[in-house]
Amino acid sequence: MSKPNIIPVAAAVIFKEGQLLIARRAAHKSQAGFWEFPGGKIEVGETPEACLLRELKEELAIEVKVNHFLMESIHHYDQISIVLKAYHCSYLNGDIQLHDHDLVEWISLSEFDQFNFAPADRPFLPYLISIQ
Repeated sequence: MSKPNIIPVAAAVIFKEGQLLIARRAAHKSQAGFWEFPGGKIEVGETPEACLLRELKEELAIEVKVNHFLMESIHHYDQISIVLKAYHCSYLNGDIQLHDHDLVEWISLSEFDQFNFAPADRPFLPYLISIQ
């Protein structure tokens, strides 16, 4: 049995006026319909922070300030493993435009249970609630 591919991914936990930005994966993407904290694959030679700045500009047309590392989640799918690093971010500017997602929502921490999060993002929820 071969070792699964390990993909490093960065996720932005973006705060604006006490709410968090979450995004729903579009129908043409893997994990379609699941909600997630936006971000993306970390390119070779790229820092997670630089990845977030690039991905959020490409996917949502917004700019953020990456404040600090929050936690890491490792999730094993059939053929790949995702190492997802979450960073606390502050929204700076930009009008959200959807490229890889079909919907975004600004929610409070108490609303997490109303959304079906992707498995790799789920470990962040109790952590975020515990630090509020």
